[in-house]
Amino acid sequence: MLKIGDFSKLSQVSVKTLHYYDQIGLLKPAKTDRFTSYRYYTFDQLPRLNRILALKDLGFTLEQIAILLDENLPAAQIRGMLRMRQADIHQQMEHMQTRLMQVEVRLRQIEQENTMSTYDVVLKKIEPQMVAAIRDIVPSFGEQSSLWKEMAIYLKNHNARASDPSLTIYYDTEYREQDVDLETASPVTSRPPSTQRVSVREIAGVEKMACVIHRGPYEAIGDAYAALMNWIEANGYRIIGPNREVYLRCPDNDYEDSELIGYADYVALDPEDYVTEIQFPVDKDKPNQP
Repeated sequence: MLKIGDFSKLSQVSVKTLHYYDQIGLLKPAKTDRFTSYRYYTFDQLPRLNRILALKDLGFTLEQIAILLDENLPAAQIRGMLRMRQADIHQQMEHMQTRLMQVEVRLRQIEQENTMSTYDVVLKKIEPQMVAAIRDIVPSFGEQSSLWKEMAIYLKNHNARASDPSLTIYYDTEYREQDVDLETASPVTSRPPSTQRVSVREIAGVEKMACVIHRGPYEAIGDAYAALMNWIEANGYRIIGPNREVYLRCPDNDYEDSELIGYADYVALDPEDYVTEIQFPVDKDKPNQP
């Protein structure tokens, strides 16, 4: 028999790890001296230890390894566990490939501009929201204020409060400077009644939303849009629905009773303090079929 120290050197597994395997029943010593508590192992236990190490290298947890060491385990269950591990590894590889692509995109951007981008794009999962919304066609992007004033009056008249920052949803599939199809929306804490102008409904959640933060006046927001569109293309995504602007800090547009309807927390007096999140729903581009 081998003392635990000798078995440790032979197997290149630490004594601490052997103690732990004993503790959890994964590899019990062949003998434990009842007086000294010294652990003793045999050469015949090396194949079992090597099996444990090999399965660890495949990424199985110790709990899964304990199951796989069962000599009576059906072959179908072993195949099933290996296939699940195979699927996990493929998924990890896809995540790492995506991360590698993002690093390469960032490197190219720095090489072209010789500086880090002002805008960082992140992917988010957006949950569904209950909103009060007004959809209309306005002469230009900047002429939404009348809709927001109309929304404020509606919320006040129905004793409703905004629960989160307001947002605009843009429905035109191509860029337009005139006659813009958009919807102004205020998330609400309750469900006030819909009217001829105001629709109270749930806007859909989005599994993958590419998002970027713009700080400052709206006149400069085009740079943030350009950065976001470049990121979407460079990272192999495609736009799959209307984009949104979420107004985390925005002007009050002379709304009355902004505290009453829940707007006050999101108001900024100086345009330099405006904070807007631009969001585009995206999905991975499908490779061209041969």
